[in-house]
Amino acid sequence: MKQCRECRHEVSEQAPQCPQCGAPYPARENWDGYGFEYRTKAQLWGLPLLHVSFKFRPNRMPVPARGIIAIGQFGAGVVTLAQFGVGLVSVGQFCLGGWALAQFAAGHSIVAQIGVYWAEGYGQTVWRLGSLLGS
Repeated sequence: MKQCRECRHEVSEQAPQCPQCGAPYPARENWDGYGFEYRTKAQLWGLPLLHVSFKFRPNRMPVPARGIIAIGQFGAGVVTLAQFGVGLVSVGQFCLGGWALAQFAAGHSIVAQIGVYWAEGYGQTVWRLGSLLGS
């Protein structure tokens, strides 16, 4: 048995929440959210080489993956694999990137179901940005 970090009530070390105050995982000294997150210690340009994040803070705000390679529900990086992603090379459901492969995409060159491109685009319904702007 350990003390809850919030109310100091005694709880089991395996308790998912405190029966007294409702704190999640009360036996843990620190707890910063639900889900999975991994970052490499190695960095380039101040970003981790790999950041994987499928995590939510206690207030249910998602933790976006930010790194040279970013993988997660939300991601930003040089190479991004995410549901909602921004990157030089981006793969996901909604993407903005230099080269994007997505269901919905915007970028320099894209392959998408629906998208807008600057230079080259392939897919079911894709438009050149210049044609949309009347150029």
